[in-house]
Amino acid sequence: MTEMETLLQRAQALIFDCDGTLVQTPTLYAGAWQDAFRAAGHHMEPDWYHARAGMSEHVLLDDYEAEHGVTVDRPLAVREMRTAVLARIGEVSEIEVISAIARRFHGKLPMAVASGGPQEVVLASLKETGLLPLFDTVVTIDDVAHAKPAPDLFLEAASRLGVAAAQCLVFEDSHQGLEAAHNAGMPVVDVNRLIG
Repeated sequence: MTEMETLLQRAQALIFDCDGTLVQTPTLYAGAWQDAFRAAGHHMEPDWYHARAGMSEHVLLDDYEAEHGVTVDRPLAVREMRTAVLARIGEVSEIEVISAIARRFHGKLPMAVASGGPQEVVLASLKETGLLPLFDTVVTIDDVAHAKPAPDLFLEAASRLGVAAAQCLVFEDSHQGLEAAHNAGMPVVDVNRLIG
């Protein structure tokens, strides 16, 4: 039995990150952030975003401002980014090796999505790919005080599912998400090893 199968056998609930884990969105987000920074009078290279894929909006903006010594019009940038993503939501596709796990355990284990993205975008992505009905609850950055790597998103998901943190299994792709799972006291699968 593989290490992941052992973890799945022990788990009493599954928690999935969304972007880069369940759905393929980094390229979409990179383009949307480029549009957003341009609208706010700044320039952003796609590679700069890809090194930070999975960061919540204000964490990413903190990084940009600190690195570039500028102040970004945040309400404008966030609005433009979300509008650009939603306008191109049809480009989102599921990451089948991970979504297959969610389908396998649908109705067998309680399952949640815990994403650092905004609710409107996360729900739109899950609806577009047909994945939303698989999950008992969806937790987004709009529901918690602190972004990953703080454990808030995962702890809120466990609370909603009624399962102790240590008995949940997390699927994550980003460095800050993996750290958040550890900070929550949850076993975690780095999906990069599965996606290849």
